[in-house]
Amino acid sequence: MIFKFFKNNNEKNDTNEESINIACLLIHAAKIDENYTSEEKEIIKKTVKKLYPDLDNLDDIVSKAEQKENDSNHIQAFTSDVKSLSFENKIIIVETLWRIILSDGKSDIYENNLMRRLAGLLYLDDKILGETKVKVLNNK
Repeated sequence: MIFKFFKNNNEKNDTNEESINIACLLIHAAKIDENYTSEEKEIIKKTVKKLYPDLDNLDDIVSKAEQKENDSNHIQAFTSDVKSLSFENKIIIVETLWRIILSDGKSDIYENNLMRRLAGLLYLDDKILGETKVKVLNNK
């Protein structure tokens, strides 16, 4: 019985760490244009909640993610958790990244470069990346 308690606690910690890393990736995209807005922060919270509906402490997760992203100098650590997600959840992440990038109405060369790099790191085809961008643009 005690072992089960510890196992569940570890699973919860793994979920928190995974959600923090995914939030870090989204925050990185939001900060790449040096204008991290409250609108982008809300998009990040909604996505984390969509991927992890059992999490209640979204403000805490985003706060930890902001600090972790601040202290990091590369995105590979954040993408490892996204790689393990299902294809559908990867698409949710890519859609969110485009919504964040396009929240100001444009995407610059640094944001486009980030998306191309992420597509490679997440093993996603450029075609999927482009289709997702068009979908986000059409839903604005």
